[in-house]
Amino acid sequence: MASRDLPPVAPRCPETHDVPTLVLSLMLCTGLVVSYLPQHFRIINAKTSEGFSPWYLLLGATSSASGMLNLLIVQWPLFRCCSIISAGRCFESLLGFFQVTLQWLLFTIILVLYLTYFPKHLKYQRVMPLESDVNGDYGATSIYESGESPSSNNGGTVTTTPEWRLAVTLGLVVLLHLSLLFLLSISLLLVLPDTIPAHPYLRYLATFLGISGTILAVLQYAPQIYRTYHTKLVGALSLGTMAIQVPGSVLFVLSLVFRPGTDWTSWLAYAVTGAMQGALLVICILWKRRQKSLGIDDFGNPISTIDPQDSERRPLINDN
Repeated sequence: MASRDLPPVAPRCPETHDVPTLVLSLMLCTGLVVSYLPQHFRIINAKTSEGFSPWYLLLGATSSASGMLNLLIVQWPLFRCCSIISAGRCFESLLGFFQVTLQWLLFTIILVLYLTYFPKHLKYQRVMPLESDVNGDYGATSIYESGESPSSNNGGTVTTTPEWRLAVTLGLVVLLHLSLLFLLSISLLLVLPDTIPAHPYLRYLATFLGISGTILAVLQYAPQIYRTYHTKLVGALSLGTMAIQVPGSVLFVLSLVFRPGTDWTSWLAYAVTGAMQGALLVICILWKRRQKSLGIDDFGNPISTIDPQDSERRPLINDN
């Protein structure tokens, strides 16, 4: 049967309140904020984002953006319903989209903080000519290892490190990915006719966003797990955030499964992300115990258990 242009009439719009789903969605939105705040505050308080993989942040930001846009397309009829139903019912029907958008926003804040608090000793380097090399090769050393500033005149050339340039490049890729796909989605939603079922172009785009978001989610935690496993340090990762989000991801997925207007392409990415995040949490707990036994902090620095003033007063030779 051919598709028919239909206005947002009452049979297509929610007519009853689903109290359990409403309560669950509100709890999940609150839980999302509570779970991400420890990670945000940890980076801000430590004044460093050392330990994060830029590829993890890239894949996470693009995956969550794809999921958000997927839900925007598949729930577009509910957006149109808001013109004929009450504001309260409109808000309730779109809570699934608000959940996904909130998660995208909170994760993207981590990316912004990562760039803002990028470790200084990994950000700049001074390139000096190697005097012993007749070929005129250059050697690069971190300018922060000796405590100097980028503006100090100690010879050589101060440049940014490859790590910092990669981080900035990936941040721009995230912005470009979101901008292009958002403009494409909105353009198709506004230009194409509202039909039942949805226009094939919209179905293709929604499927692409759902599948690409799932693939990106599968890949998301691989670089972070690899980095954390091989450095054997927790770094700026927040165990509190992961401890809340791992069980919360189960409820998050279930809330999307039972949402009207969603399908497997809308929730599969979050199911995969929750499982991978659980694996990262286990690794971090193991390394946390290892750090404690070695007497080092999350960044590999020795933990001093002796007050400096006490050590100055303590005699060098014990009379006993």
